[in-house]
Order: sequence, then structure tokens, then C-alpha cells
Amino acid sequence: MKVMVTGATGFLGKAAALRLHALGHEVTALGRNRAIGEALQGPKFLAVDLEDATAVANACRDQDVVIHSGALSSVWGPYAAFHAANVLGTRHVIEGCLAHGVGRLLNISSPTIYFDYREKHGVKETDALPTQGVNAYAVTKRLAEVELERAAPGGLRYVNFRPRGIFGPGDTAILPRIIRANAEGMVPLIGREDPLLDLTYVENVVDALIAAMDAPGVEGKTYNLSNGAPVRLWATLASLFEQLGQPMRGRRMSYHGAMAAATLMELAGRLRGKEPVLTRYTVGVLSRGMTLDISAARQDLGYEPRVGMEDGMAHFVAWWKQQ
Repeated sequence: MKVMVTGATGFLGKAAALRLHALGHEVTALGRNRAIGEALQGPKFLAVDLEDATAVANACRDQDVVIHSGALSSVWGPYAAFHAANVLGTRHVIEGCLAHGVGRLLNISSPTIYFDYREKHGVKETDALPTQGVNAYAVTKRLAEVELERAAPGGLRYVNFRPRGIFGPGDTAILPRIIRANAEGMVPLIGREDPLLDLTYVENVVDALIAAMDAPGVEGKTYNLSNGAPVRLWATLASLFEQLGQPMRGRRMSYHGAMAAATLMELAGRLRGKEPVLTRYTVGVLSRGMTLDISAARQDLGYEPRVGMEDGMAHFVAWWKQQ
């Protein structure tokens, strides 16, 4: 097939573009990081900003499938920047798909839209969502899903995914942030007990995307993705640092104490125009467990996490040591 991948200079998008090319598909990779894009071996790279509606539409021409993984993903930043990247960017991809009759749009959303500072386990795609998103990223990723839903009656054929905590070689966010925090001071261990949560190895997400390219009966549906094997956060981090050969500088903190500190840091961050070391959302994520029900993906897509947590973490550690 002819497949276009947005966000192809990012973590998941790059993994998808390279695997699809290796499988023999004709891949067009869109991204803003020209250096990373031009270093991709195989896919055709286009330096395109998703806020450029004309350029995005032109890139959609003659494509059989579009995988939309491009987004602004961060715990901090101005709402306008998130809206432009996540909502307008998605709208432009949708318009391009409709204008050029793209067979299927595979959209990468986020289970962050489920989060509301409470423990949640076995969350299903059909569960009621919080009335208010926890941050600009969550709000705009949900609005991007609404763009899909509104476009469906007009002929948009889409499948929506909510993968939880993607990690693996090439990760630039989750594990690297924790490793840097440990190197620069400490890793906060917040709350009274080790939270239970889901992570997803990056190539397992790519497996689901490949399955959804031509799976029957999946259009207009949303699927949770995870490794299907919840882990304890503190124990997982202890194992990670043991494999890295680094001492883990964990510091126990009460939830309320951490939340109070994060609130003050956010106020200071707004005054200084700089991302705080700790945000309230980060406190919530590090202290409140959340796991997803992935039975729908298993049933409709034949999804079964191929790379387990132990092997996935070992692959990440080997990659990290080479960097």
C-alpha cells in the first residue's frame, strides 16, 4: 500500500514508518525535524508542518492509508500551541484524507483523556470521560477525536487508538525524563503504595496499526492499547536502574505534599515562562494507577502484545546504553 505517516520524526511515527517500509509498503514520512527525517533510510521524507493545510492535503494525494501520529505531547505549554498542533493539525489531516479519498485514517490519540486524579483500572473505551481534561494536552487530544467523529458522516473512514505509556528504543519522553530526573537529583515516589499501571512497547503499537490497515469492521471505532500486563511503577523503575547500572535515587513523598509543591512550582513556572520541574499532572500520573481493558483490540484486530515487558525493557536499556 501507499502509506503516509505524520509525526514520522517522532518516536512512534518513526517506528511505524521504518517497519512499514521494511514490509514493502511505499511510505511517505511527514515531520518537522528535517535532520531526523532526511536520515530515515527508505521512506520518502517531506518536511511538513501540520498547521500548513495546503501542504498536508497535497501529501495525502494518492495515499491508501494515513497514520496520524503527529502531535504536541507535553505536560506543559500554552494552550494555543496544543490546539494548533493537535486540533488544527488533525483537522488538516482529515481534510486531506477526504479531499483525496484516502482509504483509511489511523489516528493516535491518548488515554490521558481518561485521567482525573483517581485510581482507574480496566478502563474501557466506552467508559464515561471526565467532564474536564487535566491539562492542555488531554483537552486537545479529545477535541481531535471529536474532529474525527464529526467528519465520519461526510465519508471519513478512521480508526482511533489510545496507547498507554509507549516505551522502547527511540523513546524521548517517558523513561528518558525519569533517567534525567534521577541523574539531576531524585525520582519522586509519591503516595503510600506502589501504583499499578500499564505501559506499551512501541513495536506492539505498530503491530496494531498494521492490523488496522485492512481489518474489516473496525472503521469509526476506538481501541485501547497496552502490553496487557500491568506493572508496579516503583518496582519497574528499580529494575530499570539496576539494568542501567545506576543507583536509583528514589525519594518518598506524600501525595498532598507533592501536590502542594507542584502547585507552587507551576505558579513560579508561569511567572518565569519556564516548565516547572514538577507539575500537578505529573504528581497524579506518578501516584494514581491506571490500567486499560484491551479486549476490544484483541477481538477485532487480533492484537496480542508480541514483546513482553521484560524483553521490552531490555531492548530499551540496550538502546539507551548505545546512545
